[in-house]
Amino acid sequence: MGAAESEVRGSVRERVEPRLTDASLAVAVTLVISLVIAADDAGSSPVPGFAWALGFGAVLLLRRRLPLIVLAVTVLGIFVYYALGLPPIGMVLPAVGVLYSTADVRRTSWAVIGAAVLVAVSTFYRFDDVDPRAHLTGYGFVTELALAAAAIALGSVVRLVRETRAQSERIAALTAAEESRAAEAHMQSERVRIARDLHDTIGHTLSVASLHTSVAAEAEDPDDRTAALERVRDATSEALRELRRTVKVLREESREDGFGGPASALGLASVATVVDAARAAGVDLDVAVDVDPASLPRAVDAAAFRIVQESLTNVLRHSGATSAEVTAQLSRGELVVSIIDDGPGGSPEISEETRPGAGIRGMQERADLLGGRLRAGRTEGGFAVTAHLPVHGGDES
Repeated sequence: MGAAESEVRGSVRERVEPRLTDASLAVAVTLVISLVIAADDAGSSPVPGFAWALGFGAVLLLRRRLPLIVLAVTVLGIFVYYALGLPPIGMVLPAVGVLYSTADVRRTSWAVIGAAVLVAVSTFYRFDDVDPRAHLTGYGFVTELALAAAAIALGSVVRLVRETRAQSERIAALTAAEESRAAEAHMQSERVRIARDLHDTIGHTLSVASLHTSVAAEAEDPDDRTAALERVRDATSEALRELRRTVKVLREESREDGFGGPASALGLASVATVVDAARAAGVDLDVAVDVDPASLPRAVDAAAFRIVQESLTNVLRHSGATSAEVTAQLSRGELVVSIIDDGPGGSPEISEETRPGAGIRGMQERADLLGGRLRAGRTEGGFAVTAHLPVHGGDES
């Protein structure tokens, strides 16, 4: 209700304020002209002049809808006023309001023309000595010129201020909309990132757990069965710890800014955990990480770990491989991560015609976000995943 009431009040104010402004201007012009007429000591009745003063003021009530007509009527009305021999009130004074209004509604050139006509006529009759009544006012040329210029300038300034305020409001609205879109895009990217992390973590854990559960079910030796179940417990415990860490950071950051995703705490320094799980599942792994994880940007380090984790998960789940090789090294400003297995399974080579699964698609997205590239596909002896991640320009945050 509060917002609705505010909108109603604002709408009423927008309708009422212009009318009050027009009425105030009309009253002011009427009073000023009436005071000048009342101050005239010609001895004639001021009543007709007051009626004209009221007319000069009343016509301003139409200044917004018919600005040029009001200007023309006012100028012609001044000529008729003097033709009737009414008390002098100056040529420009009755037109001050309409000159201001015409400039205020972006008709400045017409206001200048109207003022020029009035000043020119006033000057012409002032230098014409044939008719003494042609000395229309006590104002001099400079006074009338300054009065007209001031009225036009004031109207122009008021219009410019109003347009500047409106432009500022539009810019503020566009800025707010852009910030809202940026926040929504950031929120969406965080959702996608968290989804990738959870997919990688849960997928790897379930793959390891599934394999060792099968081993435990088929094992005849109680020690082998116990060891397999112990590996299942270790894998699920690590997955639960990472899920709790994710939920904890999400709760903390959601209180600060509405939504946030935790940066992964895992990197190449933690690759031994997934390597040990794969080895325990029966895959012979050769690992060569020839790079100091501490020297890598955090986002690059985390992406490299996730690519290794997802690739080994695919090795365990799909490839039927017995051996695999994991390498990571720096080359020409890039971290090159390669995972090659000897399995007959796996996905075909990624191309525009083939759609990769969620795991490979997630690895591609990680590489793309860092400005890198990833290639995955069959080789002569198995399946290979190779990622090139730029080290300089990666997200350091």
